[in-house]
Amino acid sequence: MIQKILVAVAGRGLCEEMVKMLMDIPSFRSASVTVLHVVAPEVTADAMSDKLAEGGKILADAVKFLNIDPSKVNPRLKQGDPKTVVCEVAEEENSDLIIMGSRALGRLQAILEGSVSQYVFQLASRPMLLVKDDVYVKKIRRILLAVDKSDSAKQCLDLALMMVKDIDGGQLELVHVNSKPMDKPEQDPVLASAVAEAKKYGISYRCHTPKGKAGEEICRLADDVNADLVMLGSPDRRPNIAKSFVDLDRLLGGSLSDYVRVYANCPVLLGRTST
Repeated sequence: MIQKILVAVAGRGLCEEMVKMLMDIPSFRSASVTVLHVVAPEVTADAMSDKLAEGGKILADAVKFLNIDPSKVNPRLKQGDPKTVVCEVAEEENSDLIIMGSRALGRLQAILEGSVSQYVFQLASRPMLLVKDDVYVKKIRRILLAVDKSDSAKQCLDLALMMVKDIDGGQLELVHVNSKPMDKPEQDPVLASAVAEAKKYGISYRCHTPKGKAGEEICRLADDVNADLVMLGSPDRRPNIAKSFVDLDRLLGGSLSDYVRVYANCPVLLGRTST
């Protein structure tokens, strides 16, 4: 259940649009929303004062746009490095979901350019919804859910079921990228538990078992079904000793969640549980 949402705003409005779409879903309406804007340090006091004033306006505009019950909104203007401040606030408030914008940079480019969303995703142990700068945020009706046997995928399934069951005309597209296509996708054993849960809630669903590279197939299918949101699990597989070395795992190998966050043409919700 999502009770506490942290949304980091930067003045572009896409994350605010995403929050409004979520708040249209009955299961989200009771959630509280922390609206965070982080101002990076400046060299001079005057420059810092100007930046804080600008940040205050960005924060006020975001809160006004959301138009949520004031008792459920917590505006926070913080000074510091945005990458670390977002992580700190998420921990302080025990947020159930982090929403951030993303420039959808590739792995190495994100590392070299100091991507805030990339950094937060790697260090956060919480689900994260990324909204790319070039996507159109739509009313959520059709959710594409990538299914596997991980705990983070199960977390995404639970959240997707909670959302879709309350959406009028909602549709759940279940996908498991297989080594070979199946004549009857619903009989895929990996999809079986998700299908059973969807049936229990009376949710409209379809099953897909494409063959190919998982990231490419998920993004292709998201376009084919006109998905409004893609959801997939992304467990933190780094050993504890490596968790302080941000981007280490991304440098050592590819990542399904990394591919989808860059190439999907809609917002992407990444589940996160430690393994």
